[in-house]
Amino acid sequence: MTPAKPLAGITVVDFTSMIAGPYCTRLLADCGAEVLKVEAPEGDYMRSRAPLRDGQSTYFGHLNCGKKSLAIDLKSDEGRNIARRLVAASDIVVENFRPGVMRRLGLDYASLASARHDLIYCSISGFGQTGPRAEQPAYAPVIHAASGFDHTQFTYQDDATRPAKTGIFVADVLAAVYAFGAIQTALVGRLRHGKGQFIDVALMDSMINMLVFECQEAQFPSGARRPLYVPMRARDGFVIVAPVNQRNFEQLADATGNAAWKTDVRFATDTARQANWDALMAAIEGWTSPRSARACEDTLMTAGVPCSRYLTVGEAMADPHVVARGTLASVTDGAGRFLVPNPPFQFADGTVAAAPTVPALGAHTKEILQKMLGLVRD
Repeated sequence: MTPAKPLAGITVVDFTSMIAGPYCTRLLADCGAEVLKVEAPEGDYMRSRAPLRDGQSTYFGHLNCGKKSLAIDLKSDEGRNIARRLVAASDIVVENFRPGVMRRLGLDYASLASARHDLIYCSISGFGQTGPRAEQPAYAPVIHAASGFDHTQFTYQDDATRPAKTGIFVADVLAAVYAFGAIQTALVGRLRHGKGQFIDVALMDSMINMLVFECQEAQFPSGARRPLYVPMRARDGFVIVAPVNQRNFEQLADATGNAAWKTDVRFATDTARQANWDALMAAIEGWTSPRSARACEDTLMTAGVPCSRYLTVGEAMADPHVVARGTLASVTDGAGRFLVPNPPFQFADGTVAAAPTVPALGAHTKEILQKMLGLVRD
């Protein structure tokens, strides 16, 4: 008998688009929830974003596999009424409109919870639902700048003249994961206490939470530069070497044939290494630079020293370890098969994983409206 998925029987009404909200609800779908993705008749904006094959976006599929798509016009009275009825028959709502939009639609928590007292409602936004910046527009790159993340990364570089360009939307994924965790906590709270919950997740708050050392350094400046792990040049690329503790350092010294480092006054103790960190990094690079990146990684990892080559995303996806763990799942949309990551947590019974199909726009509208609301549509 196949074991039940942990969130089987839970229904989610998903009013999200772009990245943060859809990533959160995809994780809920991976765990077995029935996620009803409510899309405008023209579809989620991400359906048209590259990479595209035969008009099908794998970007969209990555974020929305395992969901059911309902095409509903929330600008119409009928559409809003259908949405309210769907929520009344469901457990969770997730939305990531700008604050105020759902209230104007009559689909905010206060309006919906009156019909479902145990409703769990999660709002994801750039700056949160309260505060002077709440209604300002914000996407991940804006939050990277506003949170101090980009400036911190800039100060950590030796030769940069401006903050780095943004291409990886850390704030979106981080907020999605926090929202996913908060929803699980609310579900436990409902199970124990019988009450619903409104959850306010902000990309801004999420990024500030990530800056653990930096928040404390901002309050209590040490005056000394923090040791930074730097790319080491190899003969055919770069490696990262992380001698974090005394044991790692001694293993490093022995593995590289530099046992004298262990008694060198600049490096012998943790305090000395921090004071002479740049000199240590330069000394390590003197060993890595004439060797291939793979040889550096093999030698140091065999010795117990944390080390990795710098891989492309494609190389990482094809790494034998990633393949062996089942990190990636095969899913299918209207154009064929492609790979997406499974959730970054594995259940021993194998019940948590990306579902194998991506919904076509509105593919489940008739089915869900008939099953949940008794509405029959042509």
